[in-house]
Amino acid sequence: MNPEVPRVSVVVPAYNEGEQIVPVLDRLFESVRLQCEVLVVVDDEADTTVPVVTQYSHKEPRIRCLVNTYGRGPANAIRFGIAAAAAPVAVVTMADGCDDPRQIDDLARLVDRGVAVAAASRYMPGGQQVGGPVLKGFLSRTAGRSLRLLAHTGTRDATNSFKAYSTGFVRQVGIDSRDGFEIGIELTAKAKRMGLPVAEIPTIWLDRQAGMSNFRVAKWIPSYLRWYRFAFGPKLTAEQIRARGEAGRKTKAGTESEAGRESDAGRESEAGRETQ
Repeated sequence: MNPEVPRVSVVVPAYNEGEQIVPVLDRLFESVRLQCEVLVVVDDEADTTVPVVTQYSHKEPRIRCLVNTYGRGPANAIRFGIAAAAAPVAVVTMADGCDDPRQIDDLARLVDRGVAVAAASRYMPGGQQVGGPVLKGFLSRTAGRSLRLLAHTGTRDATNSFKAYSTGFVRQVGIDSRDGFEIGIELTAKAKRMGLPVAEIPTIWLDRQAGMSNFRVAKWIPSYLRWYRFAFGPKLTAEQIRARGEAGRKTKAGTESEAGRESDAGRESEAGRETQ
């Protein structure tokens, strides 16, 4: 392996974390022993995370702060980070410190051994979720366990964002998510439909101790349900999966365009009544 190419790219989507990201980065660099790069991805240059990571990079050259150009939101930040990854393995972990960085090496090594997706699982023996919204935890646990039992996805925690991916696999199938943190379940479902191996190791997830979570359960449930349903079905090729994704985006764009025209027509009609 080329010594200049990292073995793992750690992708960290961040939103106005400011100084709160420093202890998270400290733990990450203390824990990861594999040759790595760390990509902190924000939505714009005015994000409070940017100057902190820039200053941090003066002492730690393996870190870069990237400004996402794909669109706002965590899904686009993760997409952008994985696209920029130089390593054959990308591990997604959160900037809030909820994930255990000591497991990054183990997750990456599972992908080295041939799995497409390696999940840090809160719901397998040895795993645990400490804190967090009760409803979110219930829905996540139910989805993960039922997917493993009924769709044979290979993990009890399909919804967890803390996962390692083969970057080659991701670039084959593409990422369709554009909203929240549903990329974890999307790529797990795609690996299952391709018949590729998915593995898991136990993790202990701790609710963030500072700041506020950006997770929005009600807003993102439809996206999670889409990929939950997708996990069930016959085997597909990467080309078939990409074609479905492109068709879905075109349909969504057409629906949004039609909704926009109806909204404009409604406003014009209302304005006409007001002038009468």
